[in-house]
Amino acid sequence: MSFQNPVFIPGPTNIPESLRKACDMPTIDHRSPLFGQILHPALAGVRKVLKSDQAEIFIFPSTGTGGWETALTNTLSPGDKVLAARNGMFSHRWIDMCQRHGLEVQIVETPWGHGLPADRYEEFLTADKNHEIKVVLATHNETATGVRSDIAAVRRALDAAGHPAMLFVDGVSSIASMDFRFDEWGVDIAVTGSQKGFMLPPGLAILGFSKKAMAAIDSATLPRTFFDVRDMGKSYGNNAYPYTPAVGLLNGLNQACGMLLDEGLENVFARHHRIAEGVRAAIAAWGLELCAVSPDVYSDTVSAVRTPEGFNATDIVTHAASNYGVAFGVGLGEVAGKVFRIGHLGSLTDVMTLSGIATAEMCMADLGLDISLGSGVAAAQEYYRSTQSAARKDAA
Repeated sequence: MSFQNPVFIPGPTNIPESLRKACDMPTIDHRSPLFGQILHPALAGVRKVLKSDQAEIFIFPSTGTGGWETALTNTLSPGDKVLAARNGMFSHRWIDMCQRHGLEVQIVETPWGHGLPADRYEEFLTADKNHEIKVVLATHNETATGVRSDIAAVRRALDAAGHPAMLFVDGVSSIASMDFRFDEWGVDIAVTGSQKGFMLPPGLAILGFSKKAMAAIDSATLPRTFFDVRDMGKSYGNNAYPYTPAVGLLNGLNQACGMLLDEGLENVFARHHRIAEGVRAAIAAWGLELCAVSPDVYSDTVSAVRTPEGFNATDIVTHAASNYGVAFGVGLGEVAGKVFRIGHLGSLTDVMTLSGIATAEMCMADLGLDISLGSGVAAAQEYYRSTQSAARKDAA
């Protein structure tokens, strides 16, 4: 694999040189006031990216999976009921974690390629007259299938049912890349990581807690030690962590938030949408389809591309890596071997994206698929050319 080529996996994403340098810093005393000058601006920056005025931000040395565990263990007790839809690999994994923690999960089985069924959520919540369901889980962007779900609709389902359950959202592959509105959508816990929209190496689990989620902490009895937000919050008051923090990554996160906010969050979201639309234009030109079933659920961070029946889509990924030094994502779970994934999030431009589209074309042609070289590139070029003036105006 060549380090010169950008990656087109849905995370970890390409790291801007300025952020790589921000993470590469001398050792400091992580219990000194100097660390506070890194920590507190990073917490404030994340809060702004979440579009929240009140969320309590916690950053653990971990990944999104550790963020899931932080959300569950700090707010729930053994035997508590959770409502979740399973519409892809990552919603499945969060459900599996709940079950391993002794939680009772009501699962809304949903076809892969579809978004979260807010109407079914409302049915379950309305039927729960005794309010036994404590939490509703929602995967904002299902990375395995390239499907974005409507979190505002899930909140409306909770409100329509008059149900007090908390809303936990997996925003690992959406936050800092696609519009996310913590306060407006009534999110109680949002989970993300450093290695996707924040354009950093893996290593940080990033969470926002609402006042309601914070109030649930003291009555929760699931065991937690490393992920105890009470310990973390107390340490923040002393410019410290309850253990050794990832100082370089936190410095990078501080810089990443500044970079995103300087670009303007709406411009960040528009850039991701434009790049994704170019990729989708290429896919259509190839005569292929997305795993996502309709435009209203298309993800702006990853496209899962279906290949013809009988063709092993994983061959495209392995061929790209071995022959061209370019990384794409394989299919996972139910769509393993049926799709390959093009990640288009984080530090990415039109020109970088065109190189990924061209590589995918070469791989498919090499492997005998009926793909005309240049067809997808031309379609994406036409889209990017037609939207470039508007993009420059928005950025200005």
